Amino acid sequence: MKLIIIGANGTVGSAISNELGARHELIRVGKTSGDIQLDISDSAQIRALFARTGKVDGVVVAAGSVHFGALTEMEEQHFHIGLNSKLMGQVNVAHIGQSYLNDGGSITLTSGVVGDAPIRAGASAAMVNSALEGFVRGAAIELPRGLRINVVSPGLLEESVNKYGDLFLGFEAVSSRRVALAYARSVDGPETGQIYKVR
Repeated sequence: MKLIIIGANGTVGSAISNELGARHELIRVGKTSGDIQLDISDSAQIRALFARTGKVDGVVVAAGSVHFGALTEMEEQHFHIGLNSKLMGQVNVAHIGQSYLNDGGSITLTSGVVGDAPIRAGASAAMVNSALEGFVRGAAIELPRGLRINVVSPGLLEESVNKYGDLFLGFEAVSSRRVALAYARSVDGPETGQIYKVR
């Protein structure tokens, strides 16, 4: 299959690329690296991406920014970081990309553990992750032509403990390889409307 991996050079994206690249043709997309560059918060760039790649069998998104900060210090623009990037960036990839998917193609998005296990400084992330999961459940019953959509909700990655571990005290870290298997399940499997939680 021919797949687009958005965020292909990130921690999660690299693991996904290693897992799926063994058996599929990959188009690696990143904000500043990869085969094609893309700012996920810009829908015009998303349209240009698909116009360039043409028809594909699947798209995986492991990209998008969100602001972590104390709720008492958050202002509206801080919430808009996650809304414009991680939420609407992924929603726009799914919405625009459906027209470029071959029949039976798949869309796989990324939420995260904070959607159902809140942490301090994570109100915006919890909002965005929960919204993504709701979107996937709703979109799954409307997609035409046998198209499928799922979302992977990873826990704290082992590779990210040094950077984010202080925010996730008491959480057991998971390997990026285990997380990548959930994306493989979404791409290669038959299911739709699923939230694959890797904890």
